[in-house]
Amino acid sequence: MMSNKGQILAVDDTPANLKVISEILRNAGYAVSTAIDGERAIKRLQHYQPDLILLDISMPGIDGFETCRRLKADRNTSHIPVIFLTALSDTVNKVKGLELGGVDYITKPFEQAELLARIKVHIDLKKAQLQLIQESKLSMLGELVARIAHEINNPMTFIYTNINYAAQYHEELIHLLELYEAQFPTPSQEIEDWREEIDLSFLKQDYLQLLESMRLGAERIKGIVVSLRSFAKLDEAEWKLSNLHEGLKDTLMLLSYRLQGNSCREAVKVVKNYGELPLVYCNPAQLNQVFMSLLMNAIEAIDEKHSNSAAAAEEAILECPQIVISTASEIVDGKNLACIHVADNGIGIPETIQAQIFEQFFTTKSTGKGTGLGLAIAKQIVTEKHEGTITYTSELGKGTKFTIAIPIDRKNLS
Repeated sequence: MMSNKGQILAVDDTPANLKVISEILRNAGYAVSTAIDGERAIKRLQHYQPDLILLDISMPGIDGFETCRRLKADRNTSHIPVIFLTALSDTVNKVKGLELGGVDYITKPFEQAELLARIKVHIDLKKAQLQLIQESKLSMLGELVARIAHEINNPMTFIYTNINYAAQYHEELIHLLELYEAQFPTPSQEIEDWREEIDLSFLKQDYLQLLESMRLGAERIKGIVVSLRSFAKLDEAEWKLSNLHEGLKDTLMLLSYRLQGNSCREAVKVVKNYGELPLVYCNPAQLNQVFMSLLMNAIEAIDEKHSNSAAAAEEAILECPQIVISTASEIVDGKNLACIHVADNGIGIPETIQAQIFEQFFTTKSTGKGTGLGLAIAKQIVTEKHEGTITYTSELGKGTKFTIAIPIDRKNLS
């Protein structure tokens, strides 16, 4: 099983050095990969993203400085901390390495304790950065939701309340009209012409239906406001016993506009295979963020499949775009787990990038369309905050299925 302490790529052109470094790191609980030169390291990083890179400077081909420069120029690897590990100890080389984006510089021969201490510091910093981003996003989300809910709720309440008065006034005006018709059964030609022009009998019926449609629309908006507040769990304690089905419902309500049909596909069908789930002790706002990330990815995968090419679109027409959400409580290794499965029949994940999808800042979207944080934060919320697991299976062209499993009866979380 891959270590939870972190994954490290060691790059050195001396096999003996790689053997010593690998042994030290593995004994300390790290997962280690190696490369014997800069070109191989860059090629390996196309399909694998470690938490940290140990990089020698003096190597054949492109040296460590050039390797670091290329890594920092690539948005998919620019965030990975690089520690230079080299016999070059002069100040000029140290400054050059740091200017190129290295986070630290360790001189050979190194002390084992120093190497491990510096690695731990930078991996911890990377995790702390992700946590700060997640907490910042949650904080901004809460503030945004509170503002939107407040701005929408006040005018919506005004509209919803006045619809009732409008219906009452309509009934009174119709009653008055009926009294006039009873008192004056033979109206003037001008009144008769106007009655026909406006189709009075239709107007009497349609006006009530119009008000009812407005009432239903207002109720839907009020429901969205409630879902917004519930999604962010405003005014609630962070950790509590929570109904995960309610969180899924609120998330789907907020994504209803994305599930509607568009120019490339029909509406996405959401199938709910919900089992019996007890209340789960969790942070509902954080798990709602996970649900949002997985469902958004599912919708985007479906959209990509249906708009990818003419041939793909023709094939996609044969199947209904669909997301299946399944829930169940399961006992695994003696633990009571709440399991949530989110499966789509979208484009699927290419095998070449499957190992990277949970990596911080990794994204396949074009610049400005994705931060590469959604799944990384989702993994942190599930695995670190809730001590659960998040796994997936995917087949290119067929779809992807994510599975979240978190303990049901875990208590005293911080």
